[in-house]
Amino acid sequence: MSHDHQNITQLAQHIIEKAQHKTVMIALAESCTGGMIAAALTDISGSSAVLDRGFVTYSNQAKIDILGVSNATLAQHGAVSEQTARAMVEGTLNAAPMVDLALSVTGIAGPGGGGPDKPVGLVHFACQRRYSPQTHAKHIFSGDRHMVRQQAVHTALMMIGDALD
Repeated sequence: MSHDHQNITQLAQHIIEKAQHKTVMIALAESCTGGMIAAALTDISGSSAVLDRGFVTYSNQAKIDILGVSNATLAQHGAVSEQTARAMVEGTLNAAPMVDLALSVTGIAGPGGGGPDKPVGLVHFACQRRYSPQTHAKHIFSGDRHMVRQQAVHTALMMIGDALD
């Protein structure tokens, strides 16, 4: 872990305070984390001023129906890919017109589902302030399903915090 490691509660608190100060509204699109990022933020009092909505788009069909990810993107690159993470963020901003910042996460939490090209623990993130370029991050986390998901939440909160700077 990096030297600036903070726990999830501290990170979430920091995001709520910073986003409130800047009057930034946030939306999330979560796949492998299943709503854990939204839960971390809504654990903090004052989150209603900051978190607009969170989509849990676990299946490919949900990514298509709710976020407008294309069949072609999913067929060509797979759900766990930079392209899909980026499309998820784009779809989130489109679906939530009042939102200033969106983050998406898609990955393989394990223990099954991994393959030679996409190992268990592979997670793609995308984050975007509206009218600004997207950022993307790719991590291969170690540990069991719980640990992969916890690390993904931590990384997502760090990315949101960075996007608010």
